[in-house]
Parts: sequence; C-alpha cells; structure tokens
Amino acid sequence: MLHTNITRSWGVAIGIMTILILMSSSLVYGYTNTTWADAFLAFFHPTTSNEHIIIRDVRFPRAVIAAFVGACLGVSGAIMQSITRNPLSSPSILGVNAGASFFVVVGVVFLSVQSLQSYMWLSFAGATFAFSLVFILSSTGREGLTPLKLTLAGSAITALFASFTQGLLVLNETALDQVLFWLAGSVANRPLDLLVNALPYMVVALLLAFVRAKELNVLSIGDDVAVGLGQRTAWIKFFFGACAVVLAGSAVAVAGPIGFVGIIIPHLIRSLVGLDHRWILPYSAMGGAALLLLADIGGRYVLMPRELPVGVMTALIGVPFFIFVARRKLGI
Repeated sequence: MLHTNITRSWGVAIGIMTILILMSSSLVYGYTNTTWADAFLAFFHPTTSNEHIIIRDVRFPRAVIAAFVGACLGVSGAIMQSITRNPLSSPSILGVNAGASFFVVVGVVFLSVQSLQSYMWLSFAGATFAFSLVFILSSTGREGLTPLKLTLAGSAITALFASFTQGLLVLNETALDQVLFWLAGSVANRPLDLLVNALPYMVVALLLAFVRAKELNVLSIGDDVAVGLGQRTAWIKFFFGACAVVLAGSAVAVAGPIGFVGIIIPHLIRSLVGLDHRWILPYSAMGGAALLLLADIGGRYVLMPRELPVGVMTALIGVPFFIFVARRKLGI
C-alpha cells in the first residue's frame, strides 16, 4: 500500500505514464500490422497510406474514447460503492446501464433512431431518468435514504428496464440487429464527435467529485457519525450520486453499457492507496482508463481476425473477480 502523499503522488505520475503507454500501444497493435515508427509518422508526417489512415482515423479515436470511458466508469463505481456502502455496487446497480439501454431501444423501435449521435442523447436521458427514479423510491419511508434501500431500489429498476428492453427486442428483430453491437459495449467505430459532445459532462462531474471527495471519507464511516459532524447526508448522497450517474451515463452514451470496470477498479485501488477518497477517486480514474485500454487491445487478438467488443472482455475479467469479492465479503 502507498502510505504517504509523496509516494501516492509518484503513483499518479506512474499511472499517467502507464495510460500514455497503453494509448500508444493501442495505436500500434491490431489486425493490421503497424509499427511504432508508423504511429509517429502518421501524426507528424502523415500520408494517405492505409497504415496511417487506420492509426489516425480508427485507432486514435478508439484509444482516446477507451481512456475517458474507463476513467468515468472507475470513478463512478468508487462513488457508488462509497455512498451505498456496498462492495458490489457499480454503475449497473443504480439502473444506469439498464435505463440507458432501454431508452435507446425505445428510440430505435418507436422513433426509428439510427445515428450514434441520437443514441448518445437517448442513453444519457435514460441513465438520468433511471437514477432519479431509484433516488425517489429509496428516499420514501420513515428511515429516508439508506444504503440498503438504495441498493434494492437500484436492483429492482435494473431488472425492470432490462425486462422491458428484452421484450422490445424480441418483438422487433430489426431493432435487435441495429443496436446489438452497441448493447455489447464497444469503443470501436465510435467517432470522436460522440466523445466531444459528452466530454464537458465527464470533465465537470470528475472535477466536482475530486474537489469534494473528502466528504466521502466521513460518509463512509456511517450516517450517524456524518450527521454528528454536521454533514447533510441526504444532500451528499444525492450530490455524489448525481456525479456518478453523469459519469456512468456519459460513458454508456459513448460506448454502450460496459460492465465490471466499476466493480474491479475501486477494490484494487483501495488495497493500493487506502480509504482516503481524495486519492481513491483519481486513482480509480487512472485504473479504469488502463483497464479499458488493456481490454480493448486484448479483444483484438482473442478471435483474430475478428474482434471481441470491449464489454465482453471486461465481463471475462470481471465475472471471476465479482465471484471472488462476493465470496470474501459474504464469507461463502
């Protein structure tokens, strides 16, 4: 574990360098054989060769999108686990992925939406609606908003939207063919314009979460302690919940529903830097970016010449990790 702020600061520098190396690797490695020299020349002395076009127009957007989407999912998962005090929480537990997917499918089936740009706004609206519904449901009753009620409400809404989505896709095979690749979660063939439109939301939510991360430290001890120290727990949970849903919703809007990043990364980061959220959140951003970049690069080789969507790769990594964490936490 990194015990001092100096070592943690060095860790941030190493993390940034690692992400840059992985992004550079994403430009070079894949089905089309390219070299590091090709990657350099593609940006500084570009030509119209196939290698340069693939690096600039296909792999570069893919690498940038993977880094930002992974960072958002990592921070969103860390926040959700903190406010729910549930080690298995992730963006999907509050219905974000399910709500976003349902709204996209509704748009395709009933509004004949076809563009990825429209997918982005629909998924963002669905994520926001699902989170709002979860927050309202979990806030009712005498005890108000509690971690257990928040988790249960999120699970119920997730199941509800997932069922609706499956029902619509069964009734409309054309919609299934159209959105299947998006529903699998992928950073391939996504134009940078999608990221540019979502980037302001991502950046603002990340900065707000980083600046106020200290409040999560008190909240994680317990609601009674937080109230005794003068914190407005309901407001703090809503604030960080909103940050989490904006981050996860933006990520889903750009790349589709990608699971398990928000579960894996926060656990690994807490074992590395401890329980201080002022370090957990930025480290989770770097860890999420690194994991998604690695998963995307690996997905190019598993079934070469075909590629596995990055959402499938994170599931292959995440399911064993999820089972391990569940068994350790529940003692089974």
